[in-house]
Amino acid sequence: MSATTVPAVPTALTPDARISPRAHVRHTSALVRRNLLWIKQDPESMFDALLMPVVFTLLFVYVFGGSIGQALGGGQDGYVQYVIPGMIAMMSMTLSQGVGTGFSQDFNSGVMDRFRSLPIGRGSVLFAKISVELIRMLFATTVLMIVAVLVGFDIVHWAGLFAAVGLSAAFASSIMWVFLTLGVVLKNAQSVQAMGSLVLFPLQFGSSIFAPTQSMPGWLQAFTDYNPLSTLADAARGLMVGGPVAHDLWITLAWSAAITAVMAPVAIHKFRTKS
Repeated sequence: MSATTVPAVPTALTPDARISPRAHVRHTSALVRRNLLWIKQDPESMFDALLMPVVFTLLFVYVFGGSIGQALGGGQDGYVQYVIPGMIAMMSMTLSQGVGTGFSQDFNSGVMDRFRSLPIGRGSVLFAKISVELIRMLFATTVLMIVAVLVGFDIVHWAGLFAAVGLSAAFASSIMWVFLTLGVVLKNAQSVQAMGSLVLFPLQFGSSIFAPTQSMPGWLQAFTDYNPLSTLADAARGLMVGGPVAHDLWITLAWSAAITAVMAPVAIHKFRTKS
């Protein structure tokens, strides 16, 4: 009796390497659609992307704008031109935290158990999460620019504005790998948020986002020199309102590439091996 050959059937344990790039794209697109439908059913999940740029812009422009703007030599109007590009950099970091908390919630709700039982690429789940968070970030940036124009921001270079948004998205996508790793490793969304805040606040306020660094103590200036949020904010500032760009641009891209190269494999490995 001749042996019957049974064709191999993909299983949930099929490695990503055995899934074609076209299938990866198809899986990622389906998961992006699933995440967007979830946002549609739960619009409250967009409140941070809607309200954060409004609240932070009004807070810094009208509470700190007069004093810091005076130190800059341009008053409140000058501070608006200074801080808005920095706010774009801040959005890229702050909203990136949401990918980790959402990932952790999916694990705790059992959604990830369903994904892990399907013959789909593990990387597709992560890339879909990042894609949706980038959409949320672009939405928040649009809201930010609307509010910025209302408070007096002058868009000097439209091409520079789009370039700054693209640079911020590139940096945000790299940081999201860090938060995805936290979402896998830590037990719940509250832990991810707490750990994220410990990282976010020193990076945001120890940078040139909200104020120039020249008046900071020497040790803090040394920190800001290596802070990728400073180089991102300064690059966005140069692109949008004029000034030096090249050095900060390349440093930011180097940070983005390095963080992605280190953290993307870690996040995917942790996701594959999580029990």
